[in-house]
Formats: sequence, structure tokens, C-alpha cells
Amino acid sequence: MVALENQDVESAEPILHVVLVEPVIPQNTGTVGRLCVATGARLHLVEPLGFDIDEKAVRRAGLDYWKNVDLNVHADWEACQAALPAPPHRQFFLSARAARPYTTICYEPGDVLVFGKETRGLGPSLLEGAGDRAIGVPFTGPVRSLNLSTAVGIVVYEALRQMNEWSYET
Repeated sequence: MVALENQDVESAEPILHVVLVEPVIPQNTGTVGRLCVATGARLHLVEPLGFDIDEKAVRRAGLDYWKNVDLNVHADWEACQAALPAPPHRQFFLSARAARPYTTICYEPGDVLVFGKETRGLGPSLLEGAGDRAIGVPFTGPVRSLNLSTAVGIVVYEALRQMNEWSYET
């Protein structure tokens, strides 16, 4: 069994902040919420959401862990930006269109990972403002992008791996 080290979930600042901007598929949000519970990350949702946060599909994907999600819901990107503790240079914007791979970042505790809606990704204004902080998960084949929850999992676990936030329990 693999567990995160030094995580007092009740009082600690989150190891990472995961931001979903205008998510539309409740199952993805539920899955990302469960991932956040498992990793000690804080989940930020930026409205408008394409579903009711209490929707059964969100709870089902998050299973019985949804009540444990460290969750903040923001009315818009500006409200989310104001609430994020990390400085802009520690905020990374994930996009299928980004040329820089996610593996080129040296992640630090408190970093912010921003993901866009499943149907369109992040808007041009966010990506243009990100500069070299626009990063992506490379893929091949006849697909336009990876599933949102898959991409979040890949990047979150790479960040944790780099920060050496692992312990192995027997």
C-alpha cells in the first residue's frame, strides 16, 4: 500500500491545488475529487458548472469519498485567482494544445494545476496569459485530447513523485 507522507489532512495546507474551469461532465469531477482526497490536493471548481455539484453522478464517481473532498467553488476565474495562495509563476495551465510537456516542470508544494472544460479546454485568454506555464500531456493517435480525469491523474502523480511525497507501508 502506498501512502503520502506528512499529510495531516485536517490542518495542513494542500500539497497541490487542482482547478477545474467550467467542468461539464459530473463523472470526471467526481473522479478528480476522489483523486484529490487520495493525494491531499485541494479541488477548486470554477463556475459555471455543467451539472449540479450534488448530482448523483458526481457522488457515484467520488464514491463515499466526496464528503472528504477539500473543495472550493468559485463564481468565476477572477474569484478563483484571488483565492489561490500560489503566486502566478507557480500556476500551470494544462492544455492539449500546449507545446511544453508537463514533465519539464519542477513541481513544488502548493503549486496550482489548472485544467479546462472537457469540451473546449481552457479559453484562449488563459492560455495566452500562461506563456511558458502552458503545459500538456503528450499523446499520439487519432484523438484530440485525453480524458480530463486521466490528465489530472497523470500530472498530479508526476508532481508528487518529483516532490518525493511517498512512503510505502506494509
